[in-house]
Amino acid sequence: MHPDTTGPTPAPVPSPLDHIARIQAEWARERPDVDVSPLGVIGRLHRLAGMLTEQLCVVYRRFGLSEGEFDVLAALRRAGEPFERAPGELASHTMVTTGAMTKRIDRLERDGLVTRRRSAGDGRGRVVALTHAGRELIDRAFVEHMRNERHLLDTLSPEEAARLEALLTTWLGRVEPPRAAG
Repeated sequence: MHPDTTGPTPAPVPSPLDHIARIQAEWARERPDVDVSPLGVIGRLHRLAGMLTEQLCVVYRRFGLSEGEFDVLAALRRAGEPFERAPGELASHTMVTTGAMTKRIDRLERDGLVTRRRSAGDGRGRVVALTHAGRELIDRAFVEHMRNERHLLDTLSPEEAARLEALLTTWLGRVEPPRAAG
């Protein structure tokens, strides 16, 4: 006789050293009236995101960039020839406010990695473009960034990574507001 495998998969048993499991246990002891099970997912994602960000920033710093500056250069590079976008468009492609974008662009311009000019189509508008030096830098940094991401992801099997990507895609699709067309 085979055991029933159609039922729910049991939750993984956390290691006794699991930081989030300890927090859950403490809250469960102190507030048994509150469901602390969401901490199991949200807490671990938050903790993992912080650790991953630290590892990603190591590569950015090697190229003299902050995370936000890398993001701006990458958004410009992804735009394709002539590697330029309006500041508002950059803000939407990098999920930061236009005020924060201005500070990033100021530094990148000061370092000779981007230029700003008036838009040919709208004299009031501005356009930010990669310089030759900016394109060379982001091309080198991006290769190293992808190597680093591969290294971080290789702690999972290809099957685990594919399952995780599918789950995260589904979840993000349900909570992220849809992007406007264009």
